[in-house]
Amino acid sequence: MSFETADQSLLAAAFRRDGYVVLRGFADETEVDTLRTVAGEHLALGLAPVEFEADVGYPGSPSSRSAEGGSTVRRLLGAAGRDPRLRSWATSERAAGVLTALLEADSVSVSQCHHNCIMTKHPGYSSATLWHQDNRYWSFDKEELVTMWLALGDETRANGCLRVIPGSHVLDLDRGRLDAELFLRPDLAINKSLITTAVPVELRAGDVLFFHSRLFHAAGKNLSNDTKLSVVFTYHDVNNRPIAGTRSAQFMSLPLGSAAL
Repeated sequence: MSFETADQSLLAAAFRRDGYVVLRGFADETEVDTLRTVAGEHLALGLAPVEFEADVGYPGSPSSRSAEGGSTVRRLLGAAGRDPRLRSWATSERAAGVLTALLEADSVSVSQCHHNCIMTKHPGYSSATLWHQDNRYWSFDKEELVTMWLALGDETRANGCLRVIPGSHVLDLDRGRLDAELFLRPDLAINKSLITTAVPVELRAGDVLFFHSRLFHAAGKNLSNDTKLSVVFTYHDVNNRPIAGTRSAQFMSLPLGSAAL
């Protein structure tokens, strides 16, 4: 739906049902150009901290950093601290208005520990991401977080857009349906049936996908000739706290409500 015409109650109802919503044109052309410029500059410099495709070992990724394609960047980490324009986007009043509705919270914060990044998907050496829930990475009191994914260019099936399984955020799966890395096991008939309900989330530049941390999602390789760029942050109710001593508590979350770009 269009950001300008979105009704907060309908938005929240759709999110509760499906585990995700898309707002078209949430960022305007100037904002997209600004953030794309920042992303391009930091990518060209290889500005740390950086995660490489070779680091994750996903299907299609180079075997090591010394292998062919081993220098292919997967994510530019620490986005909120990279540039004030990225921080402003992450903490804007506009984002707060949507996220408080989706999380049914009075106020929300953005985590600096997870999905605080510029996500890249390069042609040639990008990997495929298997079916998973993002809570496999996180340790909070409640598994109730929302990721805000901004497309800085078109995201299509050809360049590896996200695919989601609508409604999967409310499923309570037996542990045996997941492998050791908490990915859905594709060898099980029951999982194959679930995966057939998946839909691709194709975006245009400026569109934003909001999705629940329990939503199963995956992504293919980039089979196009151009690098795909996305700005990705994850949010939680201020009263939903990271568990002490875990990676989720490594850095302090940031409150929302500062001026937008």
